[in-house]
Amino acid sequence: MVDTKVTLSGIEFSNPVMAASGTFGYGYEYAELFDINKMGSFSFKGTTLEARFGNPTPRIAECPEGMINSVGLQNPGVEAVINEELPKLKKCFSKPVIANIGGFSIDEYVAVAEKLDKEEQVGILEINISCPNVHGGGLAFGTDKNMAAEVTKNVKAVTTKPVYIKLSPNVTDIVEIARAVEDAGADGISMINTLLGMRINLKTKKPVIANKMGGFSGNAILPVALRMVYQVYEAVNIPIIGIGGISRAEDVIEMMLAGASAVQIGAANLINPFVCSEIVDNLPKVMQKYDIQSLKDIIGGAHNG
Repeated sequence: MVDTKVTLSGIEFSNPVMAASGTFGYGYEYAELFDINKMGSFSFKGTTLEARFGNPTPRIAECPEGMINSVGLQNPGVEAVINEELPKLKKCFSKPVIANIGGFSIDEYVAVAEKLDKEEQVGILEINISCPNVHGGGLAFGTDKNMAAEVTKNVKAVTTKPVYIKLSPNVTDIVEIARAVEDAGADGISMINTLLGMRINLKTKKPVIANKMGGFSGNAILPVALRMVYQVYEAVNIPIIGIGGISRAEDVIEMMLAGASAVQIGAANLINPFVCSEIVDNLPKVMQKYDIQSLKDIIGGAHNG
């Protein structure tokens, strides 16, 4: 019998398969399709201090082997999440969940983290530092190592829960950012977020997305995500949740060999709502095929020798 269990910051998960924020709602929507408790966990929709309608439409553009989105953190705000969404989730999900937090200033990140710290079902706080800093000229926190460290340090000061920083790949040196957040006290890293991309409508000769550019995700970004996880694993001593282009059990194994302790599935959920369930079912078979007895033993295995 193979062992699919993994551990993140002292929390044991039955398997490493999780759904990425923004692709799985608040969980209960998918619970109508399959028993979501078979997954290790999931990261719920990015939550900000106040309710947000999000960006103007169109927000979605199709691509070969992927998609571009510019949803803009549409969510009901942290109070509604605590009072309405989490109680619904508790009825259908019995495991610790990952709370994805967005913000446009350090004070916003801190305020949302402080509120979600009190929620028993929240196991990990995942801080999305791809948001533009409204007090810093719109530059995303995740593109500057000093700003990334400052967010990390301030959030860590108001919570007892593990803090995982979700890194943007749209930087010159992601290793530099990873080291900065580790030094600032991060308990782990989630990576990667979406790559910046765009499509142009040949009929109108204008960008498809109203915001012109958006986040590119899907199968096509797996090699980029693997490369970045591999690089960061060699540079830090905190666990990594690998994200980007994962759609099969084989991809999970590959990401863990690169250095991830767990993975999140994103765009694939929007194509096949059963994909996380199918990957969980297939994972033991793929482990047996490649003579893997325990997933914990293969983390970073591609770095050996």
